[in-house]
Amino acid sequence: MAPSEQNLTEALKAVIDPNTGRDFVSTRQLKNLRVDGGDVAFDVELGYPAKSQIASLRKALIAAARSVPGVENVSANLSSKIIAHAVQRGVQLLPKVKNIVAVASGKGGVGKSTTAVNLALALAAEGATVGILDADIYGPSQPMMMGIEGRPESVDGKTMEPMENYGVQVISIGFLIDADQAMIWRGPMATQALEQLLRQTNWGELDYLIVDMPPGTGDIQLTLSQRVPLTGAVIVTTPQDIALLDARKGIKMFEKVGVPILGIVENMAVHVCEKCGHVEHIFGADGGKKMAAEYEMDYLGALPLNLSIRVQTDGGRPTVVSDPDGEIAALYKSVARQLAVKISQRAKDYSSKFPTINISKDT
Repeated sequence: MAPSEQNLTEALKAVIDPNTGRDFVSTRQLKNLRVDGGDVAFDVELGYPAKSQIASLRKALIAAARSVPGVENVSANLSSKIIAHAVQRGVQLLPKVKNIVAVASGKGGVGKSTTAVNLALALAAEGATVGILDADIYGPSQPMMMGIEGRPESVDGKTMEPMENYGVQVISIGFLIDADQAMIWRGPMATQALEQLLRQTNWGELDYLIVDMPPGTGDIQLTLSQRVPLTGAVIVTTPQDIALLDARKGIKMFEKVGVPILGIVENMAVHVCEKCGHVEHIFGADGGKKMAAEYEMDYLGALPLNLSIRVQTDGGRPTVVSDPDGEIAALYKSVARQLAVKISQRAKDYSSKFPTINISKDT
C-alpha cells in the first residue's frame, strides 16, 4: 500500500530543526512533497545558511520518511534561500545587498571587530555570500584582520570594487590611506566618507553585509544608524560590569532610531588555561546572558578569552579560516547561524513588490 501525504508529513514533523527548535512542516520549510507508489521526494528550504548541517538534517529527514509503511525510496533536497528583510522606514536600500547587520558595542576593547570578522567568515563558511564594511573611520582594522593589502580599483572613476579574501568582500577607509595616517576629521566628514564607502562600492550580490561599527554612541554612530538600511544590530559585550554599562547605551541608541537588536554576543566570557585546564571568569560570569534576559533579547552565545583568537586575527587569518574545524570556529558558526535564524524570522522586505510611480506634466 502506497504511503499517504498525511502520514509522511506527520512523520516528518518529528524532525526538529536544531537552530529554531521547530519542525520543518509547521514552519512551511517542507515543499514539493511528491508520492509515486513507494517513491517519495521532497524539498526543504532553509531561510538561513547551514552548510555544515545539511548532511545531518537530510539524513534525519530521510530516516523519518522511511519510517512510514510503504515507503521504499526517498529523495530529499535541502537548500538555503536567503531573502531581504525590512529596514528602518525612509532609508534607501542598497542594490544587490539583501541584509545589513551592524555589529556594535558601547565601548572599545571588547573584541567587536574580531567578533565581526569571524561572524562574517562563519556565515560565508555556512554557504552565504558575505561582505564587510569597516565603519571605524578613525581606527580601521579589517584590512589587517582579513589579510588584505592594496587599494580598491575603480572601473568608471566614480565607484570602487570591493577587496576580497577568504570569499568575503571588504571595504575600508584603511585601503585608501597609509597605515600610519591619522584621520583627523570632524564627525560630519567621517560620516560622509562612510556613506560613500557604503553606497559607492560595487558590492556583488550579498546575502549579508556585516558593518563593523565604531565603538561608542556618538554622532557618527547615531547618524549611521539613521542612514544605513539596517536589518538589525548585534551588541558585543564582555561580562564586565563597566562594559555592560556601555552596552546598554548602545541598545538604547538603536531602539531610538528603530533598529531591532538581533541579539547579544558575550565575548571573553571565560578563560581556560591551556596548561592546566583551570577555568577562570576574568571579566565576571554571565553578565551578557543576564543583560539579554533583562532586556528580553536573544542571547546568541558566548566566546572564550583565548590567545589563539588574538594571534590568528592579528596575523590576517581569523579563527574561522585558521582552524575551521576547531572548537572556537564551531562557536563562531553557532553564533552566526543563530544570527541568521533571527534575521530569517523578521518581516520581509516588500519594497520591491511595489511598482515605481512616475509623475509627469501633460504638455
